[in-house]
Amino acid sequence: MQFFGGSEISPSPPVPTASGNNAHMMYIFNRNGVCLLYREWNRPLRTLNSQQDHKLMFGLLFSLKSLTAKMDPTIAERGNLGVPQLPGQGCSFHSFRTNTYKLSFMETPSGIKFILVTHPRTGDLRESLKYIYNLYVEYVVKSPLYSPGSPIRNELFNTSLDQYVRSIA
Repeated sequence: MQFFGGSEISPSPPVPTASGNNAHMMYIFNRNGVCLLYREWNRPLRTLNSQQDHKLMFGLLFSLKSLTAKMDPTIAERGNLGVPQLPGQGCSFHSFRTNTYKLSFMETPSGIKFILVTHPRTGDLRESLKYIYNLYVEYVVKSPLYSPGSPIRNELFNTSLDQYVRSIA
């Protein structure tokens, strides 16, 4: 990271490889903030327990959605910062990048949130998140064994997700 023309402060992450090490982790949350799925592919450092990690990620998404809605230049009437927005309402963000990772985000009309954390040099993943959503619908939502709002425990979905994420990242 550079500060206004200064020298390099922290080292850059390794360059992406073709071996599938570019996707770090994925979260799927329901509209109430319950983590339905957490998958990890390449996360060398664990800093929080899983409950804290899920709360932190959902809080980050809630805050970013609220901020982007508040900053939307096309809406004259601004609500209070922190007031929940309906899915698809107002301005939204698709991704952000730091010097060590890129977070890509998609929210469905039903409020399901898909978050994919990858290498910072990974390109636009909006179409990939739509494809993952289609996998979710095909293998999870259409499954007679799945109860909405419960954690996802579907081997076909997990296998397909792993294969697809390794192919894009």
